[in-house]
Amino acid sequence: MLACEPGATVSSAALPSPPPALLAARARDPYPYFAWLRRHAPLHTDRRPGRPTVCQVSRYADVRALLTDARLSKDPVRVPGYIAGPAGLNRHLVHADPPDHTRLRALVNTAFIPRRIAELEPFIADTAGRLLDRLEHRTHVDVIADFAAPLTFRMICAVLGIPPQLDNAQTRDTLMATIAPAPGHDPARVDHALHALLDTLIGGKRTGSAPGGTDLLGALVRASDESGAMSEEELRSTAYLLLLVGHDTTMNLIGNGTLALLHHPDQAARLTTPDLAPRLAATAVEELLRYDSPVRDATFRCATETITLHGQTIERGDIVSLLIGSANRDEAAFPDADRLDLTRAPNDHLAFGYGAHFCIGASLARLEGALALPLLLRRLGPVALAKPAEELPWRPARVMRGLAVLPVVRH
Repeated sequence: MLACEPGATVSSAALPSPPPALLAARARDPYPYFAWLRRHAPLHTDRRPGRPTVCQVSRYADVRALLTDARLSKDPVRVPGYIAGPAGLNRHLVHADPPDHTRLRALVNTAFIPRRIAELEPFIADTAGRLLDRLEHRTHVDVIADFAAPLTFRMICAVLGIPPQLDNAQTRDTLMATIAPAPGHDPARVDHALHALLDTLIGGKRTGSAPGGTDLLGALVRASDESGAMSEEELRSTAYLLLLVGHDTTMNLIGNGTLALLHHPDQAARLTTPDLAPRLAATAVEELLRYDSPVRDATFRCATETITLHGQTIERGDIVSLLIGSANRDEAAFPDADRLDLTRAPNDHLAFGYGAHFCIGASLARLEGALALPLLLRRLGPVALAKPAEELPWRPARVMRGLAVLPVVRH
């Protein structure tokens, strides 16, 4: 049961408004805004005429409880037009309630069991090493474009069984344009390019012109064609989802994590110490996931009935935005929450969500981060940001939090 903490009741009669300066700085640094919400408006409701009401939930205990609350639906049909994205590609496990969610997750789950992910370790290490070999004699490096983006995309391509000729920057750009479009982009052109890409990928599995074997995309195509366990719309939506999220979230982990370590050189030094790094890598990744979460807000949820929280009401039909980034900095759950501590334990962060919708690719992201970050720091050597941190551009995505570029200079 959700309940207000003692002494923390917020009156619904006169709710405070966030200071304009915090609102203006949210894209670059949302954490002061999140701290304000947790203290002054743990349920912050934005009601505007002609638009769906959005209720932001910022405290750890509330976010964790609501992540498993059956009164919150993941079905986008409940609020037509609220979820922006490619046409016809919203029928996947992230936007589904049971029993559809259970069925779709079961079809995908076997590709991400820990044993199968562990088998990718040599491939991840080799790929990361080859990317860093190319940077050996370069003074200026963009950690995102030169390392995090190609590494994470190659890994999800390997899991899905994407042909090598489509593992390239053009394919990545097509995907990323669907969530963080460039200024002046043409949405129809982006949609056309994405659907053409999916046609190529799925068609290749059906004709045998692309590698099949035991890869995940081939298995999903067979589930659609032979058993009818997945509709064509679900197949295309799931292929899009896995390709995008399997790349984007882990790219953000490496980018956000590297920036955090540049701001905390004492912590970074521990990850490059030979006798410490192997033992520290796993807990370091958990702390970096908590400290600057790759997923800022939990994905879409809609209230199916009235919910009371902190003396306020979430009405049926309201959008509920669960602020994962805020929950992971909640002082009530994490002592000294704004401090980066790579040895922090326990660390029950919510970066991968919680409950039935817990991120299916968590084991892959963790392994990539644990291998890539220490290797990146060690191979680059001493580096500094090539521009002030406040000038770094963050991609304008609704749910994710990730840098567009991370330029560094090697000493």
